[in-house]
Amino acid sequence: MAQELQDRVAVVTGASKGIGLAAAEALAAVGARVVAVSRTSSPGLEALVEETGARWVPADLSDPQGVARLAEAAGSRVDILVNNVGSAVARTGGFLSITDDQWRRSLDLNLLVAVSVTRAILPAMLEAGGSVINIGSVNAVFPDPAVIDYSAGKAALVNFSKALSKEFGGRGVRVNSISPGPVETDLWLGAGGIADATAAAAGLTPDQVRAQAAGGIVSGRFSRPQEVAEFVVFLASDRTANVLGADFTVDGGFITTT
Repeated sequence: MAQELQDRVAVVTGASKGIGLAAAEALAAVGARVVAVSRTSSPGLEALVEETGARWVPADLSDPQGVARLAEAAGSRVDILVNNVGSAVARTGGFLSITDDQWRRSLDLNLLVAVSVTRAILPAMLEAGGSVINIGSVNAVFPDPAVIDYSAGKAALVNFSKALSKEFGGRGVRVNSISPGPVETDLWLGAGGIADATAAAAGLTPDQVRAQAAGGIVSGRFSRPQEVAEFVVFLASDRTANVLGADFTVDGGFITTT
């Protein structure tokens, strides 16, 4: 698999940590020229830039000016787009506690940023073709009232991926999505993440919340960001040249329905 994406240009959003950073690292490892986008940098991202020549574009993609900055930095040719920006907040007060502004912010981060970025980048993919990979969530099909707004946004993102694949698949651009279950990232395990918020509301420790969540996974553990990143490389490669509009679950068996 070494260098199978040699010199292909890969744009990865939300690339400073977690799945985004792992995807950027995995794509660089197989020869891609990575354009990493995030609001802030991180030690991992700085190391990626230093070691592989990846470019970092500092941008807030919820701002149209940030999207424009990314499109300009990416240039006239993009082969791979990984839409990874997203965020979940544990709504421990229930549905009636969630404000309209919180709904809008969640839908913006989990759906509309991907829509805006794809619209800006797609013209640079049409001439030579390419692959768009949207990072969804098992919550697209596992509605959870504790993250009801996040779940709704991710369900819309997976639907968006399927519809986009129908419009542009015949023009050489493949669009697919990956839906991870719980992953060892700050979204779940970082300070103020889902485990912290749930623990505070339930009178538990974050470790107890994590153990309970892992207990509902067939493999008994959270996925690792690198495991999701391997699917990103797979979908970016020519090995999946006829895979369009598919959604791949990486969840350790968490979703048990077919």
